Order: sequence, then C-alpha cells, then structure tokens
Amino acid sequence: MITIVSGLPRSGTSLMMQMLAAGGMPILSDGERQADVDNPRGYLEWERIKQLPKDPACIAEAEGKAVKVISLLLLSLPEGHEYRVIFMQRPLAEVLASQDVMLQHRGTARPGADASVIAAAFEKNLRAVNAWLDSKAYVKTQRVSYHEVLHDAEEIAHKLTQFLGIDLNVDAMTRQVDANLYRNRSR
Repeated sequence: MITIVSGLPRSGTSLMMQMLAAGGMPILSDGERQADVDNPRGYLEWERIKQLPKDPACIAEAEGKAVKVISLLLLSLPEGHEYRVIFMQRPLAEVLASQDVMLQHRGTARPGADASVIAAAFEKNLRAVNAWLDSKAYVKTQRVSYHEVLHDAEEIAHKLTQFLGIDLNVDAMTRQVDANLYRNRSR
C-alpha cells in the first residue's frame, strides 16, 4: 500500500505529513525543500515525484510509506499499486490567501494577478481530481478538512488509523497540530 497525501497547494498537506511521521508512519521525503517562514516545520516533500507523469514507475519507491503528491499529479498514478489517498480540503479563499502570502515572501508574487483566474483553475483541477479519485477501484480516498484537523486533531488521527489500517500513535499525531500556524485566512 502507498499512502498519498494530496490537495491544493497550501491546503494542509505538510501538516498531514508531519502528523503521519509523528504517528510512526515511514515517509518518503528528501529534505530538499527546507522549512521556511511559510512552513516552519518543513514541507516533507520528495522532489522526484514531480517526474511522475514521465516516470510513473517512480511511485514504487513509496510502497509502505507516505508521500506528498500535488493534486494535479494524482492523475498520473499508475495502476498496479494500492493507494490510500488522504486528500486535504481547505476553503479556496484561504488557499489563495496563503498562496499569495507565500509568493510575497519568496518575492515571486505577480502584482495585479487575477485571483479569479487562479481560483477557476483550482476549481477545475479539483473537479477533475475528485472525479478521477472516485473512479479508480485501486484508489481509496479519505477527504480531510483542514479546519477539522485544527479543531479535533485527535478524532481525525483516529479516523486516519482506521482508514490506513495501521496502528499509529494518535497522541503524537495530535501534538503536531499548532493552531498558531493557522495564519492565512480568507480575506
């Protein structure tokens, strides 16, 4: 089984990876993307996963582990594996606000960028990804609300242990949630 943590950018995927790691699940991460002001506890990403559309076999390295895969790349997951996808959900306005702050911190924000165009692209991506997730017999999906993680991390951790069929340390998972890091809310 391969555990995939996915969602739109800035939807809580790093937090979920941190929870799984703390709970005792092995994760596939290369440490290439370092912690920063936008994710002070780190991103827990695996750079090679960006090659998934060209090299679908690379996903085999995640067998028995959790790996973060951006939502757009989910459509490139090959058959032949059992996937458990934890799909993080956060209100689109908050995703956009958090993304905007992150781009400003990096100096890559585009002044005057039309947020409605970005929102429409994200909505289109979500429709395609959700339809794909629901259509594949080899993919089981647990959709997780970012706000529910913030408000009842213990309950979410219990649900995840059941979904994954793995005995994880729920207390350690719960301790990863820091509501002080919920900084970028919809405007």
